[in-house]
Amino acid sequence: MGHRLSKIVTRTGDDGTTGLGDGSRVGKDSARIAALGDVDELNSALGVLLAEPMPPAVSACLVTVQHDLFDLGGELSIPGYTTISDAQVEGLESEVERFNADLAPLKEFILPGGTRGAALAHMCRTICRRAERALVHLAAEAPVSDAARRYLNRLSDLMFILARTLNHAAGTADVLWQKGRGDATP
Repeated sequence: MGHRLSKIVTRTGDDGTTGLGDGSRVGKDSARIAALGDVDELNSALGVLLAEPMPPAVSACLVTVQHDLFDLGGELSIPGYTTISDAQVEGLESEVERFNADLAPLKEFILPGGTRGAALAHMCRTICRRAERALVHLAAEAPVSDAARRYLNRLSDLMFILARTLNHAAGTADVLWQKGRGDATP
């Protein structure tokens, strides 16, 4: 592989546009670039999460997800190109089942928190939901693969389970939501 990024400062985006992988240019405020940016932000947030101590199985799962998200970014940067497959969606579903198997069933809603790693996993979950919304928005104006939409939907489920898994591995309880606790008392 040659040097892909030999020149970082190009000044080609100074006019408010950016180049896509197919050579076309779009506004930096386009739905495609918004979706691409949200996926990139999610991948970066996963990098922060991966800097935390965690069980090796969780780390390996997240590294695979990072590679998938990079592929999804490639898909978004080339209109009509597809990289995310049904097999990757099914892989996420398997991971949800695998990690959820060791967790107690939930009887209450939980709040983001517990360990720092769990809180970061919840943050990744919410960024993932935003990326999913951006992909749905993009799909209103351009073709988007069904597998890509399903992937982000399943990934947010996985991030919820991994947040609980990180708390469980650390011996920390999930933070339960308490109805009425936030109510002001006279």
